[in-house]
Amino acid sequence: MSLVIVGSIGLDTIKTPAGQVVDAPGGSAVYGSISGSYFTDVHIIGVVGEDYPQEARQMLHRHGVNLEGLEVAAGKTFRWSGLYQDWNKAQTLNTELNVFADFVPRIPQACSSCHSLLLANIHPELQLQVLQKTASYTHVACDTMNFWIKGCPHTLREVISRVQIVFMNEDEIKEFTGKMDIFSAAESILELGPQLMVVKRGEYGSIAISREEMFFAPAYPIRQVKDPTGAGDSFAGAFMAHLEGASDLNFSKVKDAVRYGTIMAAYNVSQFSVDGMLDLNRDRIDQDKEALCKMTN
Repeated sequence: MSLVIVGSIGLDTIKTPAGQVVDAPGGSAVYGSISGSYFTDVHIIGVVGEDYPQEARQMLHRHGVNLEGLEVAAGKTFRWSGLYQDWNKAQTLNTELNVFADFVPRIPQACSSCHSLLLANIHPELQLQVLQKTASYTHVACDTMNFWIKGCPHTLREVISRVQIVFMNEDEIKEFTGKMDIFSAAESILELGPQLMVVKRGEYGSIAISREEMFFAPAYPIRQVKDPTGAGDSFAGAFMAHLEGASDLNFSKVKDAVRYGTIMAAYNVSQFSVDGMLDLNRDRIDQDKEALCKMTN
């Protein structure tokens, strides 16, 4: 059994108060896959151009990520350029969809027996296409962003109605539901069909909300933030990967999934691109998770 992640794969140019990188590995599927690779086998599904660096492919392979679903199309890889003047919000400077503009997710046969599916942050129409093509996974989750909330709310609503877990940040869930507080907003999401709503709150941590229970987790303290890009994707990847072995959404398992997601997001923001999550020792991850447990008990 394993986790399938469908999402964007790109090259990011990012500038923050801590420095900058040019054409660094990025995309929701890459952040989620690297993060999740410490907890289960991960299959990545996405598209890159002919210019995608061999080093980036080797990085994914080194972390055990199955690349059978990685399509190489004629043209250039998706690119995004962003600037952070506020750690909690990126200013998009440039977006080049390139081969991603014509991406149609193809699900390899090897993914049909996987246990969990994460529809990372991509167009809701693509998320819906995947849902229509796949067999019944035990755990299916979707992530999104305000661009899709504004641009195609009805399609996103249909996606949400067909998954068990939804990831959104605080601003996104309020905008999507029209509610002023995250608790009534989460209630509105759960009424659409999901069993669990996970609200990502950046430096303030996260909240997991089901119909019966609620769990608050603080952010894991780190000495310096260098690049917040992909923090939410890293959180979701670790969360779903840890949950992958569970037969149901047992809330004690959900709590640990939140904690592991929190730890991986902290590693991620400590360096540019995915560098903070590379080649980690699993014992260190577990030790930091236990430290977080002491903060939340």
